[in-house]
Amino acid sequence: MNSCPYCQEGAALDRFAIKITDISAYSSLYLFKEQSHPGRVIIAYKKHVSEIADLSAKELQEFMADVAHVARTLHAVFNPQKINYGAYGDLNPHLHFHLVPKYKDAFEWGSIFQMNPQKVLLSDQEYAELIAKITAALPKNR
Repeated sequence: MNSCPYCQEGAALDRFAIKITDISAYSSLYLFKEQSHPGRVIIAYKKHVSEIADLSAKELQEFMADVAHVARTLHAVFNPQKINYGAYGDLNPHLHFHLVPKYKDAFEWGSIFQMNPQKVLLSDQEYAELIAKITAALPKNR
């Protein structure tokens, strides 16, 4: 847990994500820096747990409500044809989901998304603009 990027919110997290906001008492939202899929984010459970099975029924309900809330927001802001959900954690056993908007006639449509293809990195200004769009739409989609 001491080296967990989501728990520490320091340099290790800064390498791949930017914190957008705390969604609720249960989760935090991060913009994934690699933006081959415009709007890709990570939603992480606030407490350090490894598995979704580690959550109580209430925690699971609240966390998944947050995931759905963020997915609705991504649909409203980016209009993807589909959102892929990835929950891995082999190397970082902290419960988190990658929400990956997918677009027809765009990168990786019809295939599994690459974890970190390193194809599209943005400027600080472009990251700030994406974060502002997501933040503005979040309250409307709860």
